[in-house]
Amino acid sequence: MQNDAVSQSIKDLRLQIARHNERYYADDAPEISDADYDALVRRVAQLELEHPELSDDASPSRLVGAGSLNAAFTPVTHRQPMASLDNAMDDGELTAWGDRVLKGLGSERPRFVCELKIDGLAISLRYEKGKFVQAATRGDGRVGEDVTANVATVASLPKTLAIEAAGRGGVPRVLEVRGEVYLPTAAFLRLQAAKEAENRERVAAGRKPEPVPANPRNAGAGSLRQKDPTVTAGRGLDLWCYQLGEVQGGPELLSHAASLKYMHELGFPINPKIKVVEDLAGVIKFCQHWQEQRHTLPYEIDGAVVKVDSLAQREILGHTSRAPRWAIAFKFPPEERTTILRDIKVSVGRTGRTTPFAELEPVFVGGSTVSMATLHNQDQVAAKDVRPGDTVVVRKAGDVIPEVVGPVLSLRPAKSKPWQFPKICPCPLRTELVRPEGEADTRCVEPACPYQRDQRIIYFASRAAMDIEGLGENTVFQLSDAGLVADAGDIYSLTREQLLTLDKWGSTKADNLLNAIEGSKERALPRLLTSLGCKGLGPSASEGLSSAFGTLDSIMAAGEADLATSDGVGPTIAASIVRWFAAPGNRDMVEKLRAAGVQFGKVEVSRLPQNLAGKAIVVTGAVEGYSREAAEAAIKDRGGKSPGSVSAKTFALVVGADAGASKLTKAQTLGIPILDLAGFEHVLATGALPAT
Repeated sequence: MQNDAVSQSIKDLRLQIARHNERYYADDAPEISDADYDALVRRVAQLELEHPELSDDASPSRLVGAGSLNAAFTPVTHRQPMASLDNAMDDGELTAWGDRVLKGLGSERPRFVCELKIDGLAISLRYEKGKFVQAATRGDGRVGEDVTANVATVASLPKTLAIEAAGRGGVPRVLEVRGEVYLPTAAFLRLQAAKEAENRERVAAGRKPEPVPANPRNAGAGSLRQKDPTVTAGRGLDLWCYQLGEVQGGPELLSHAASLKYMHELGFPINPKIKVVEDLAGVIKFCQHWQEQRHTLPYEIDGAVVKVDSLAQREILGHTSRAPRWAIAFKFPPEERTTILRDIKVSVGRTGRTTPFAELEPVFVGGSTVSMATLHNQDQVAAKDVRPGDTVVVRKAGDVIPEVVGPVLSLRPAKSKPWQFPKICPCPLRTELVRPEGEADTRCVEPACPYQRDQRIIYFASRAAMDIEGLGENTVFQLSDAGLVADAGDIYSLTREQLLTLDKWGSTKADNLLNAIEGSKERALPRLLTSLGCKGLGPSASEGLSSAFGTLDSIMAAGEADLATSDGVGPTIAASIVRWFAAPGNRDMVEKLRAAGVQFGKVEVSRLPQNLAGKAIVVTGAVEGYSREAAEAAIKDRGGKSPGSVSAKTFALVVGADAGASKLTKAQTLGIPILDLAGFEHVLATGALPAT
């Protein structure tokens, strides 16, 4: 690259970063994700490294935070600058940092303190003679904003330091503590739900919806910067403290771990997950653990922070112009990115429910490339006011389905118009869509809709139902387009000769599918019931019906009142079951299954102790050593239930890697016990919760 071109590229990058700093730090309204921002900074830093003659001390690669502050708040000059941290994006970069630390210390061997990187707003807290007197944001590292009145509303903030600390040298004359103000997940979800509800009312009244909080970090920063502290007080902000700043008086502290202990004694909230490790292997283990377990916490983290423990060793290592050499932030893979929403379309499910989804410019997020994301339902689209052509925030956390969080309004095209939900089903029959009164879902009510037909067959063969390996979505579409299947009963009439007529099908593929279909005939009755796709009849209710009636024929012959007495059923599902079996097409399909030899009365009886009888245990995330189905089966084999959602009746929530945040948050709100792998296996063995 020629020097003129490099110079222009650096100039453009610096202007972009300056704009994004302003949007992020001053306005709390970022236009790009943290990952995209980090990529810009890393790019300009790399170009400056390759072309040192183009370096500039004013470059954003050397600065901290934003250059301008919110005019609503008084500027505060930090006595000690609030530095930023360099980032490590993977284990290799983390190891390279560790090697630089070792080289900088020579023969001395460091210990490390590992902390969670809270996704909140950095804050400086000042105390004089033990009394809280001031709180300031980081700002540009030198000058921040005075947010004392707002921070004073945070319940966990000590207003007066604990006098018990006097035994360690007394309360310092001046004490500055750095920390992170954050919005807990539960508080964020309440705020988000309230804004969406408000937007639905605005849309119904013909008014324009307002932006919905996209994530806890932005919502928390916006909450802290409210002009009215009473608004801040109602948002539920919280605080973790992690570093000492200016100190006048008090005990001599030789390590960061000792500083944290001292701050805790004074009454500051210190995160309980902080860990001291002896070497870089321990650092990497800590980072990997919390990358997997990040969603088991009641607050958002986006990485880990690693610091040299010894304060004397920190002095040896020193600082660069923007960051200490003795600390680094290990960034987890991004779960939010921005991209372009190309179009909004609707899919039709097996019950006729139409679900809007976004077609996106492909973007790498949450460990995979995403080109489609859910928009949930008509009301959600209106409440979020997302439109084709928008730049949108896309979120994918672990194994959770990608979703569009909301639009970046500052980048919306000038001639953008609100998206309108279609009135006609997209299937070839072009049936009018219906939204029943009081329901959130819009449906195609035509039973012959080919989209519904295909989805019913896909569901029948799915892992949670008849578990027919090889009969996935694309195969069903192939069979349906070829006219070989019209309902799930036709699966059992497929022949080798028919399959070999399909594109890209050979003998091995055909034989494997036929063997899987044959094996599915022996599935237990609860799976068969679930596979029928009757509205409301999921695995738990199917288990109850199977235990109560024993055969599919007995269930078909039963009336609503008898069905409703079964565990997990009730009047609504009972009525749905009776309607389903009364439909001629459904009866015909059942008879095809009977003729094919599918078992109608196979009820498996567990020989294990029924120590979980009457207990509902919910599983979320990937539990080590268990598939989701195996974990749920282990609960049911011992007499328990494993519903798909948390309620006040839940006995415990088992949390694995990439757990769903909503289930965890609800469990924490309701005070439901939360179990890891060891706790889960203790419950399986004993039927009781482990001792705390």
